[in-house]
Amino acid sequence: MTPNADAPLVDKAVVGPEGAVVVVAPMGGRLVRWAVEAGEAVRIGQVMAVIESMKMEHQVLALEFGRGIELLVDSGDAVVAGQALLFLQPGEFGEITGDVFAVSDCFSNNQEPDELRERKAALLDAQRPEAFARQRSRAALTARERIARLCDVGSFVELGGLVQTENAAFAPADGLVMGSARIDGRPVMVLSQDFTVFGGSSGPIGKAKMLLALGRCRTNGIPLVMMLDGGGHRIQDGQNSRYYAWANPVFQEFARLSGWVPVVAAVLGMGYAANTNFCAMADHVTMVRGLSEMGLAGPALVKAGTGEQITGQRLGGADIQVDRYGMADLGVGSEDEAFAAICRSLSFLPSNAGLPTPRTNFEAGDTEVLNRLVPSSSRQTYDTRRVIEHIADAGSLFEIKPTYGANLVTCLARMGGQSVGFIANQPLVKAGMIDSAASEKGAHFIALCDAYGLPLIYLIDVPGVSIGSEAERTVLGRRSAKLLFELGHATVPRMSVVIRKGYGLGYVAMCGGRGFEPDACVAWPTAEICAMSIEGSVDVAYRKKFQDAPHPAARRQEIIDEIRSRVSALQAAEGFGIDDVIEPSQTRAYLLNVLAQAPPRRQSSMPAKWRSISPI
Repeated sequence: MTPNADAPLVDKAVVGPEGAVVVVAPMGGRLVRWAVEAGEAVRIGQVMAVIESMKMEHQVLALEFGRGIELLVDSGDAVVAGQALLFLQPGEFGEITGDVFAVSDCFSNNQEPDELRERKAALLDAQRPEAFARQRSRAALTARERIARLCDVGSFVELGGLVQTENAAFAPADGLVMGSARIDGRPVMVLSQDFTVFGGSSGPIGKAKMLLALGRCRTNGIPLVMMLDGGGHRIQDGQNSRYYAWANPVFQEFARLSGWVPVVAAVLGMGYAANTNFCAMADHVTMVRGLSEMGLAGPALVKAGTGEQITGQRLGGADIQVDRYGMADLGVGSEDEAFAAICRSLSFLPSNAGLPTPRTNFEAGDTEVLNRLVPSSSRQTYDTRRVIEHIADAGSLFEIKPTYGANLVTCLARMGGQSVGFIANQPLVKAGMIDSAASEKGAHFIALCDAYGLPLIYLIDVPGVSIGSEAERTVLGRRSAKLLFELGHATVPRMSVVIRKGYGLGYVAMCGGRGFEPDACVAWPTAEICAMSIEGSVDVAYRKKFQDAPHPAARRQEIIDEIRSRVSALQAAEGFGIDDVIEPSQTRAYLLNVLAQAPPRRQSSMPAKWRSISPI
C-alpha cells in the first residue's frame, strides 16, 4: 500500500492498555476542548475533540465504536501532528447518547447563529409592535405584509435585509424591503418601501439596494414590481454636496429597463418626490383611492416653498393623479385590489421583450350581438367597450386609464388566447373626439404594446381631432402628432375596423386606411369615411349656396345627403382604400385570421439613423 504523505506521524512510543487504540492529533495546533470524558462510550463519527489550527477549528472524530479510557492532553494544550490524544477501547458499551457529527454541541459557545436569528427576527413586524401600530393607524399594510399578499407563497427571498447605516438610528432594511419572488409562477424583483422607517425616504444603502434590483432585472430579464410608500431623499442623512453631487444613476437604469422588462408600480400611501418620477417611468401604475398620494413634493414642502396650503389628497390623491392628470393608470378601492391589478397587468406581458407574450386558454363571446349593438345613426351613442367585449376573448379585457381621456378606450385583452391591445373611440364621451388627453393616452399605449409584442386593434368611430382655443392651449398639435409618431414607429401587427365615423386626421391617427401599412383595414356597413365632418364641410364650403336658396334649410340638407351618399363603406372598398366591408358578427373571425398570418414583428423601414425625435 502506498503511504499517505499527508497522514500524521504517529508517536509509536506511546503504548496504551492491552487492546486499546491510540487516537492521535490529525494536525498540529491547540486542543480547544474535549467533547467526551474518560469512561464515556462513543460511536463511529462522533466528535471527540476540537483542535484549532491556522485559525480554523477542526473536529477529531471517532473512527470506530468504543469507550474512552484515558485523556492524555488537557484542553488548551498545544499538540503536534501524530501526538496521542486519548486511549480508546474498541467495542460497544451500553447506551451511546452522543450525536454523530454533533457540531452544535462542539460549537455551543459560538453565539453567531443566535445573533443572526435575532437580527433577522428584529426585521419582522411581530418584533416591531410600535411601527406596526403606526402603519395600521394609516389604515395601511406593512411593507412585508404587502409582499406576502402579492407574491406566491414562500417565494420571496430577501436581499439586503441586514443592512444598517452607520450614522442613523435602527433603520430595518434601511427602509426598503427588496428581493426576488414569483408572481403566478414567474420570477420578478420586488421592492416595498417601509413608511415606518423615516417615512419611507431613501437612504444611501436603500438607494444602493434599489440599484441592485434594477440591475438584476436588466441582466436577468425579469419584471420589476414597486410598492411605493415614501417620499424622496432622507433629509436626516444630511444635506451636503460631498454626497449629493454624485447624483444617482437610478434613472439611467430606468431608461435601460424601459421597453426591455415590464415595470409596474402601486402607490400604497405616500408617493412623493422621486417616487413620482419612478411612476412616470413605469408601464402601469395603480393608486388606492383615499390612501395614495403622488406629487413632486408633499404638502409640507409645497407650503415651505410656495406658501400654498393644501392637503395631500387635494394635491395628488387618486382623484387628481388618476382621473384628472393621468399620471397613474388605475384607481382602486383597496390594497388587495392594487395587488390584483399588478398581477393582471403582468399577465398580458412577457417577462422581457425577447420572449413571446403569454398565451392562455380562452372562450369566445357572442359575436352575433355585434349586429345589433351599434346604432346605424351616427348621432346615437353606444359604449365601445361592449363592442370590444364581444370581439375579444370572453372576460379578457383589462382597461388602461379608464377614467382619464375616456373619449379613447385603451385596453389589454386576448384574441384566441394571445395578448393584444385595443384602441377604440368612445362615442359616450366627447363623441370619441381626439383631444390632448386621448392623444397622450393612446401614444403611451401604442409604445407599451409595441415594446412587448402585442398586436394593435383599432376600432374607429371618430369625428376628428378637437379644435378651438382650448385645443390649442393644450398644445394638441404636438400631442396628436405624438399619436401618429408612435404608430409610425410600431413594428407589431396592426388592424383597423371602421365602425361608423372615420373623419379627417382622426381617421389617420386611428390607423384608418392604408396610411400606416396595416395588416388589415376593414369597415362595417355603417361606416362613413371622409376628410371632415359632413355638416361642417357644408357650412364652410356651401354656405352661400344654401343661404341663397328659396328654402335654405332644405337646400342645406340636400347638400348633406348628397355628400353622405359618397362617403359610404362600399365606396371606400370600391376605391380600394380598405380591404373589405364585413358584417359586425364576422369581425372576430376576420381578425383572428389576420393574426394567424401576420408575423409578430415587421422589419423596420426606417433609414439608418441614431433615433427619431418625438414631437413632444
